[in-house]
Amino acid sequence: MAQAAEAVKTTYQGQMHLLQKEIMGKYFERLTRAAEQGDGKAVYMLISGNPVELVLAFDMIPVYPEINALQLAVKKVALPFIQKAEEMGYSMDNCAYVKADVGMFHSGRKTPFATIPLPSLILCNYVGCNVYLQWFEHLAEYSDGELYNLDIPFLHGESDEPSAADITYVVRQLEEVIEACERISGKKFDYAKLQQIVSRSAETGEMWAKIKALTKNTPSPFDAYFDSVTMMAPLYCLRGTEEGLRFFETALKEMEEKVELGMGPLPEERFRFVIEGPPPWPYLRQFRDLFSKWGAVAVASTYSTVGGLWEFGFKHDSNHPLESIAAHMLKWNLTNRSFLQRYEQIHRYVKEWHADALVIHSVKSCRLFSAGQGDMREHFTKDLGIPTLLVESDIEDPRYFSEAQMKNRIDAFFESLEHQKMLRESAQGDAR
Repeated sequence: MAQAAEAVKTTYQGQMHLLQKEIMGKYFERLTRAAEQGDGKAVYMLISGNPVELVLAFDMIPVYPEINALQLAVKKVALPFIQKAEEMGYSMDNCAYVKADVGMFHSGRKTPFATIPLPSLILCNYVGCNVYLQWFEHLAEYSDGELYNLDIPFLHGESDEPSAADITYVVRQLEEVIEACERISGKKFDYAKLQQIVSRSAETGEMWAKIKALTKNTPSPFDAYFDSVTMMAPLYCLRGTEEGLRFFETALKEMEEKVELGMGPLPEERFRFVIEGPPPWPYLRQFRDLFSKWGAVAVASTYSTVGGLWEFGFKHDSNHPLESIAAHMLKWNLTNRSFLQRYEQIHRYVKEWHADALVIHSVKSCRLFSAGQGDMREHFTKDLGIPTLLVESDIEDPRYFSEAQMKNRIDAFFESLEHQKMLRESAQGDAR
């Protein structure tokens, strides 16, 4: 069966992919103009639960060092920057995102996709990882950018709802960020403008949630891991803008049409799986093809929620923009949730999206995301009876990806799933 699957040829380009390339190209051109011509003020932020709406309200440019790092990996130019950071004293065990970004920062900030502007404000909006806190502290030390650390408390206690005090605590900090943005940009805060931006974010989030729900169909109209990463860049870089809104209108229309036509990303959908963990960016295509040849499509992924969850009911509220931004950062932020909440999210995906299996991609660089994934595999396999595969490589560093080893693990797993499927079909035939 594996031999027959080897012959499958896959193509992944659609209208959505082409539009994403166009609008993200314009975004990176804007970064280059800011860096080389001084056209605009840059604000460095992190993906998880970012308040991009505030930055846009001052016409400042959101810049995400994580996206820059992953782009270096996708373009296969990350390793020299990682090694430069190691020469500076960063450990082999440090986050490779951090090392690639720091190495690039000390190499003129020129990349194949943009020249990265120096930061005017370094807004650390994610405090769930001490490495990320220190990453932004280092960037502040290497530049003249003003540093602000937003403190987002974890949700404790039996309720998973943030308290009124939690919301107020975050809103007060957002008001301090507004003061910093006024000082740096030279512009007065325009509350009506923020409401308009938040309104566009609400529409964008609602369409993103609808798109993700479409993968409950069989066949799934797109791969919720490999194709979702195409949509994640506009979601984070362009959320709250007209370009971002138009992109998601196009993506939703394209995916709804595919559902009506019964089209999926592969010629035949034979397995549906949920995947946990970030992708191996330097080998994204090779990683995808290892699943595609088995007719395996990801119908849900936790990584596609790393910047926020919209599919379970959250919607920005333009009548209470600061409070809804705070609620998003507190409650609807994957990396601000407990491991048990992630278990619940994955289990819900498996049940409601009708998945056959769970795949965990554990990455060496990110202990925050990978810690406990061995226990996760045990829980889903033994407690819940869900076939679960755990594979390991890295999110950024190409030295930790072994295609042969990965292929052996994935082939063995899907051969087993294929065998179990044949036994079930045989038993159903006997019963009839």
